[in-house]
Amino acid sequence: MELEHEITVRVRYQETDAMGVLHHANYFTYFEMGRTELLRANGLDYRQIEAGGLLMVVVHIECRYRRPARYDDVLRLRTLTHRVSAAKLEHRYTLWRDDELLAEGASTLACVDREGRLQRVPDWLKEK
Repeated sequence: MELEHEITVRVRYQETDAMGVLHHANYFTYFEMGRTELLRANGLDYRQIEAGGLLMVVVHIECRYRRPARYDDVLRLRTLTHRVSAAKLEHRYTLWRDDELLAEGASTLACVDREGRLQRVPDWLKEK
């Protein structure tokens, strides 16, 4: 089981503001990309989870911006599964340009059924 995964992202023009700086909302998109690829690296994807009748919904997300990312920067996003509780998954994120830390984030996802009722994280997901 891989608890940590890293992806590379290039900042696209449409993700920036008028000054060529990565818009703050796009950090959360990158965090979702990191979670998705961490799951995929462990042999699963969200489609499989949803086919099993479960949804993973964001109940908390945060980002601390340290330095700006700019158009065409190549960034490294490290995603870490920090904690798995009975019904939630917690992740931590660090976003880097070379050796410079640009942002740190965290998210909590709750496991719910299609009616939005809280569910236990299934063992097959905990193991992955």
